[in-house]
Amino acid sequence: MSWLKSRRIRYFAALVASFFLLLLGLRMVFLAFFADHHGLVHESPRAILQALSIGARFDLRLALLISLPVAVLAAIPRFNLTKCRLLRGAALLYLGIATLLTLLIHILDFGHYAYLEQRLSATALRFLSNADISTQMVWESYPVVWITLGWLLASALFITFLARIQRRFLERQASVQPSWTRTGITAAVVIPLVFLGLIGRVDDLNLQNPVPLRWSDAFFSGNPAVDALGLNPAIFIYDTHRIAQERYDENALRQHYDVVARYLGVTTPDPATLTMTRTVGPQAHRIQSPKPPNVVFVMLESLGASRSALFGNPLNPTPNLDRLATEGWLFKNFHVPVSGTAKTVWASITGIPDAARSESATRNPFISNQKVLINDLKGYERIYAVGGSAGWANMNALIKGSIEDIQLHEEGAWQSPNEDVWGISDLNLFRETDALLREKAKSGPFFAYIQTAGNHRPFTIPEDNDGFVKVDIPDAEAEAAGFQSTAQLNAVRLLDHSVGRFIEMAKRSGYYDNTIFVLFGDHNGRISRLPFMPPAFELLNLESTHVHAMIHAPRWIEPRVTEEAASLVDLLPTVAGMLGLNYTTATMGRDLQLPPPEGERAVPVILREGAYPLIGAVTRHHLVTMNADGSQASMHDLASGTPLQDVSATAPEEFARLSALARGLHEAARFMMYDNVVDD
Repeated sequence: MSWLKSRRIRYFAALVASFFLLLLGLRMVFLAFFADHHGLVHESPRAILQALSIGARFDLRLALLISLPVAVLAAIPRFNLTKCRLLRGAALLYLGIATLLTLLIHILDFGHYAYLEQRLSATALRFLSNADISTQMVWESYPVVWITLGWLLASALFITFLARIQRRFLERQASVQPSWTRTGITAAVVIPLVFLGLIGRVDDLNLQNPVPLRWSDAFFSGNPAVDALGLNPAIFIYDTHRIAQERYDENALRQHYDVVARYLGVTTPDPATLTMTRTVGPQAHRIQSPKPPNVVFVMLESLGASRSALFGNPLNPTPNLDRLATEGWLFKNFHVPVSGTAKTVWASITGIPDAARSESATRNPFISNQKVLINDLKGYERIYAVGGSAGWANMNALIKGSIEDIQLHEEGAWQSPNEDVWGISDLNLFRETDALLREKAKSGPFFAYIQTAGNHRPFTIPEDNDGFVKVDIPDAEAEAAGFQSTAQLNAVRLLDHSVGRFIEMAKRSGYYDNTIFVLFGDHNGRISRLPFMPPAFELLNLESTHVHAMIHAPRWIEPRVTEEAASLVDLLPTVAGMLGLNYTTATMGRDLQLPPPEGERAVPVILREGAYPLIGAVTRHHLVTMNADGSQASMHDLASGTPLQDVSATAPEEFARLSALARGLHEAARFMMYDNVVDD
C-alpha cells in the first residue's frame, strides 16, 4: 500500500475533496435558504435525501472535472508539479480562476432561483442580449457591492487554502521512490474510481455502454423544489447549452394532429400539410353598436391571481382591480402559457404560446414578423405604450414587425422622468397614454396596449404618486400573504392604485363608456407560501402561470365569473368575437364565449422552461404534466390536499384526453411560431 504515500495521489485526493466539500456546502446553503419554497418542508425526508444524493454526485463530478487538469500536470513523468515551481504557480492560477467562476455561478444561481424559482441554466444567457438593462436592474435591486466583496473574500480564503494544500503535499521530499509497479497499481485503482465518480452511478452500470448520471435523474419527484435541490448549476448550464434546439417535433405533431385540429376548429383539416388555419365569422354575441368600441389591453406586471382578495389574499392589495373585475368578466382559472414578460407580450399579441426552448421567441429575428389578429381591426389606430425600452428581449421587433401602422411609444418619447431601470412610473405611463387616447378618440376607434413595469424589482415608489400611501408592516406578515417582502406588497398596491387612477382618467377623457378594457397579469412570481389558496398552485408551480385577468366594459357586458380554464392567447379572439370581426387565423387563441370542442375547457402551460421543458394541460379541476417528449406523465387533482399524488389511474379517460392535448398543443405551438410568419 506504499502507493498511498504518493505526494501526487494525496494532493489530487485533497484537491477533489476540497472542491467537493465546497460544492456540498453550497448545496446545503441552498437547502437552508430555500427550504420552504414550493412546500419543500412538506416533502418526505426520503425524497430530500434522494435529491441531496443526486446533487452530491453532480458535485463530485464537477470537483473531479476541475481537478483533473491539475492531476494531468502532476502525472507527467519528469516535468511535473513536484519538480517545477512555475508549473505549480500556473496550476494555482488555474484553480483560482476555477474557484472564482464556481462561486460566481452559484451566487448567480441563488439569485436566479430566488427571483424565478428555477436553477441557473443556459436559458439565462438570454439576459446577456440586454446586458445593460439586466445589469441596471440587478444594481438597483440587490446589494451588489456587498455581494461582490463577499464573493471575492470567499474566493480568496479558498484559494489560500488550496495554496496551503499545494505546499503541504508537493513541496516536500518524496517518501517513496517511484516505480513502474507502483505506478501501475496506482493507475489500476485511481482511474476506475475517477471513472465511477464522473459517471455518478453504480446501479445498472453497463461498462460497455455506461450511462452517466443525467439532469433527468434529478427530476424524479414531480415537485420542482425537490428537482432543483438535485441539480448543480454549472453542470446544468453545460447540459442545457449543448442540446441542439429543434424547431418542433413533426412526428409528434402528426401523431396528435387530429386532436389539435378538433381543439382549434380547423376549417379543412389536412394531416399532410399540418394546417392550423380556420376562418371565424361574426358571432351572434357581438356588440351591437353604431360606433366601434375602442380596445385597451393593460398588461399588469407580475400580477398573479394570489395578489387579489378575490382569490383569498388577506391583505387586500388590489381593491381597484377587484372592483373592476366584479363589474365585468372575471376569469377565475386564467393562465399565461409560460412565465416571463417577453413571453407574455409574444403570446398576447400573436395568440401563440411562446414554446421556444433556448430563448424567448421575441429574440428570434426569423419569426418576429407574425400574422396577428390586431391587424384585422380595420379603421383602428394602434398604439403600444411602455414606460421603458421596448428593446428589452427585442420586443420592439415583434411589435413593429407584426402590427401594421403601430405607434410605439417608449423610453425617450415621454415627458415624465425615468424612475428606475424600467423607465417612467406606471402612473405617469397611464397619464401620458390617457392624453394620447383622449385625442385618438376624437377621430375614430383605437386599439391600445399598455405595458406596465412598476411591480418589479427594485419596487420603486416614486414621490409623484397621486396620494398613494405605503403600508408599513413586518416583512414576515407580507411573506405570509405570498409576497417576497413589504416592498413588493407596496409595489402591487401602487400598481393597483395606478390602474384605479387610469380608469378615472378614461372617464374624464370621455372614452371610458365606449371602450373594452382587457386587464391581465403578466405572470406571477413563484411564491413559497400561499396558505389561502389550494396547495396545488404552490406545489405544482401553477402559481407562476395563474394570473388575475378580466374584461371590463360595463356598457357592453354584464358581470360574470368564468370558472373554466382560460388562456392568455384567448383574449384577442374573445375581443374579436365581441366586435363581430370576420378573420382567418392559424394560431391557438379561441373565443372564450364559444363552447370548447374538447369538452371541459383545457389550456396548455409550460411549467419548466429550457432544453427539457415540463409541459401540461390544465382544466378547472385537473393538471396533467409530462416531459416534452411525453414521458413521466401524471395527472393531479387541483382541489386535493395532496396534489402531488398522481390520480391518473382513477380517471383514465380524462388522463388520456389531457395527455394528448398537452403533447399536441405544445408541439402545435412550436410549429405555429414558424408557420404563422408573414410570407415575403
